[in-house]
Amino acid sequence: MLDEFILSALREDIQDGDHSSLACVPKEAKSKAILMIKESGVLAGIQIAKRICELYDPTLVFTTHLQDGAKVSYGQIAFTLEGSARSILATERLLLNCMQHMSGIATQTAYYVGLIAGTNCTLLDTRKTTPGMRMLDKYAVKIGGGANHRFGLYDMIMLKDNHIDYAGGLGPALERTQHYLDENKLNLKVEVEIRSMEELNELLQLPICYDRIMLDNFTPSQLTEALKRIPNGIETEASGGITSETIRDYALTGVQFISVGALTHSVKALDMSLKAQL
Repeated sequence: MLDEFILSALREDIQDGDHSSLACVPKEAKSKAILMIKESGVLAGIQIAKRICELYDPTLVFTTHLQDGAKVSYGQIAFTLEGSARSILATERLLLNCMQHMSGIATQTAYYVGLIAGTNCTLLDTRKTTPGMRMLDKYAVKIGGGANHRFGLYDMIMLKDNHIDYAGGLGPALERTQHYLDENKLNLKVEVEIRSMEELNELLQLPICYDRIMLDNFTPSQLTEALKRIPNGIETEASGGITSETIRDYALTGVQFISVGALTHSVKALDMSLKAQL
């Protein structure tokens, strides 16, 4: 998936040629460039940048100075690139786009993880990712110290509000889900989204197995009360409108997981640039 993404992104950018470089940079020109960090944060995407260079021009020499997950500040050099000047220019924007975006996610994730330090709660991402870049977004979350929720629609069953409403309620949704898993001999975890204490009580009365309950848009006090009712052995997750100001209050309730869409859908890219060295 990574190689497909890189090759597609290079085609999108270059198409029939990098005419700016072709026009003024000699074919035989060799050069050197450094990736300079211009803002404090958590670095992510070094391995992606290296793979971009390998796929575009295997003769480029990529020398790593900092590793993914490193805490960085202004002026540090993440890597050095040596080889064809045209190749450096052709890959510059793609590797910067990936690294700036991923480092922004890793930085934000590390910040949120720090806010719940000392609790037993795990921070999760969501599917609110950039289309086509989900693998990079979720990799960046892990680099920042968070954990990945399901990757897509195929690797876990998650019965959200719309699924439950379309199915005609919690009972029918879970009955059909169990039948589907049995019929297709699938071993997938099942998570159920709950919107109110009434729905939780209804769910707990159903003699059907599920692995995790997501308590959506509960306040910390409502969540505390809900957790008292959920039997041991069933995982619990809080979600919905949880911000940096409120996340610690949620984590202190004892909930096992908190999912935050803002880790990937509302991030500021970390500032960095590729500088030619003459």
